[in-house]
Amino acid sequence: MPSSLPSSAPVVGFSGEFGRIVQTIIQVIPAFGWLLVSVSFFAYGEFLSKKWADHPSVSLAIAVVAIDAIGTALWLPAILHKNTLAIVGLLWLLIGAVATVSIGLFVFKETLDWSQWVGMGCAFVALVSLGK
Repeated sequence: MPSSLPSSAPVVGFSGEFGRIVQTIIQVIPAFGWLLVSVSFFAYGEFLSKKWADHPSVSLAIAVVAIDAIGTALWLPAILHKNTLAIVGLLWLLIGAVATVSIGLFVFKETLDWSQWVGMGCAFVALVSLGK
C-alpha cells in the first residue's frame, strides 16, 4: 500500500497553484481521516433519511442526496491514499454501519435484540482488526 501520494502530477485534475493546494490538503489528511469525514456526511445523510421517512418532503430528499454526494466525494481521497478497495471499502462500510446504528439507537431511540448486538460486536472486532 502506498503511504503517500505521488507528487509528480496533480491527482485531482486541477492544475497550477490551486491543484497543488488541493493535492497538499489531500496528502496532509490521512486515509482514515478522510474515511471519518466521509462517514460523517453519510451519517448525517442517514439522519436526514430517517427524518424524511417520518415527514417526507422534496427539500429533505434533495438534502439527503446532496449530503450523500458530498460524503461519496470525500471517500475518494481515502481510496487514493491506500488504493486497496477491499480494506478501505470494508472499513468505510463498518464505520458507516456503526454510525447508522448509533444514530438509530441514541437519536431515534430504536432498539436491537441480542443477536443484533452480537453482530455489532463482531463488526467492532472487524473494524479494529482491519484498521491495523
